[in-house]
Amino acid sequence: MDVANRIVALVEEKQAEDILLLDLRPVSIIADYFLILTVDSERQGDAIVEWISKTLKRENRILPLHVEGTAGGGWVLMDYGDVIVHIMTPDRRSFYQLEEIWKQAPVVLRIQ
Repeated sequence: MDVANRIVALVEEKQAEDILLLDLRPVSIIADYFLILTVDSERQGDAIVEWISKTLKRENRILPLHVEGTAGGGWVLMDYGDVIVHIMTPDRRSFYQLEEIWKQAPVVLRIQ
């Protein structure tokens, strides 16, 4: 939970919107938490990906296990093992509706 909370703080610093942290433990074994957030632009998405990566590496010596997608494509997934971060543009978030797919997962926090 410490990593998830730290990532929430980092994305808040970079003014991400509609931040949602879901607890997947009761419903899935793929991860403990999903963090879903919205960015307004490719530039903001790239900045958030870089900020998370550099800060967690510097502070905790943690690197993502995998990064998939691009901010230009509207969705970046950062896999930190227990925490999976979904950085999405409004149109991708609306289209894929991850909140609906994972609606059985308890909401840990939502910042709008």
